[in-house]
Amino acid sequence: MDANELRGKTPDQLREELANLKKESFNLRFQQATGSMENTARMRTVKRDAARVLTILNEKAADAAKTEA
Repeated sequence: MDANELRGKTPDQLREELANLKKESFNLRFQQATGSMENTARMRTVKRDAARVLTILNEKAADAAKTEA
């Protein structure tokens, strides 16, 4: 997931993407606990993608607050 791609999305789309990433993260943790995980590197990418989405959401909120003031 590219940061430039995320910047083009609306905050609602970003929140939806974040919810999907958190669900996937939960499923991956569950797979790891049961020993059925195939791609362990996917956990790292999902965690980083979620952090990237949160960063973009915070940037958008800061820009919105700056333009209102």
